[in-house]
Amino acid sequence: MLQLFAPFLVALAVGAIILWLSGRDAFHVYRLLAEHSLGDRTSLWNTLAQTTPVLLTGLATAFAFRAGVFNVGVEGSLYLGAFGAAWVGFTYLHGPGPLVMAAAFTLAGLGGALCALIPALLKTYLAVDEVVTTLMFNFIAIELTSYLVNGPFLATGTANSMSPLVADQASLPPLAPPSQMTVGILIAAGAAVAFWFVFARTTIGYELRMVGQNRRFSIASGIDARRAILTAFLVSGFIGGLAGAIQVLGVTHRFIDRFSPGYGFTGIAVALLGRNTAVGCVLAAFLFGALQNGGATVQLFTSIPLELINVLQGTVMVFAVVELGRARRA
Repeated sequence: MLQLFAPFLVALAVGAIILWLSGRDAFHVYRLLAEHSLGDRTSLWNTLAQTTPVLLTGLATAFAFRAGVFNVGVEGSLYLGAFGAAWVGFTYLHGPGPLVMAAAFTLAGLGGALCALIPALLKTYLAVDEVVTTLMFNFIAIELTSYLVNGPFLATGTANSMSPLVADQASLPPLAPPSQMTVGILIAAGAAVAFWFVFARTTIGYELRMVGQNRRFSIASGIDARRAILTAFLVSGFIGGLAGAIQVLGVTHRFIDRFSPGYGFTGIAVALLGRNTAVGCVLAAFLFGALQNGGATVQLFTSIPLELINVLQGTVMVFAVVELGRARRA
């Protein structure tokens, strides 16, 4: 538990120094952050809404990390998944709600997995560095969806780059209006439970762990390392696609060009901070969700720039990597 919070405490100290150097009261700013992220029910619900996408992208990243695969392309999977879900939602306007929603999530997951497929094949059969390929595929996915939403699927009569609205029956039901929290948080929680179950109770989870810890030993033990790496890539991409679907069907209700503030990249920090465990990712995602929700609200009522939150998140990620490196060496 201390390892989880240590990078946050260091980040808060760095942020306090920055605030004091700029002539601001760090204690006052942090009190406002706490109040606007956890101070009442609506604030808490909105924090959980912000937690949802980064929990899923964190689990997606951690799933790959557990197999020794450094998939940094979850952002691309999120975009393809989001567009796939939106396409189903605004195309089948009169279909039965459960069927349309199931199709939207299925296509979103498949789109996310597709984004990870080529890097997976390149890694598995040609030993191409997956960090480079998955990072590049982020740009491919983002620019592809940008073309689609600015071209053939641009909503009629809108000046902004967005698709038509999804059908009402395809929208995720809200859980605590007027907050943005929907049943998406339950899907994310279910994904965390499934993540724990796979790695704690299944054969494929054991194989993924063994490949991640020592690939040579796993091959000598009869484990199909190629299959494990392909599985890790595709499941990671699938979960990333689900994160995109939840944002489109539950929050924006249409695909908006470059809608993500970096959920996929924040997921890397969540996975690192959570030590690639289900419980750790839940706690880390909640902390990032609180920072994002509190920071956005504080910016509206004070002169504190939202960039401070980005500084805090970046500092957390840096020290999370440091802590992970120390743990691995130990």
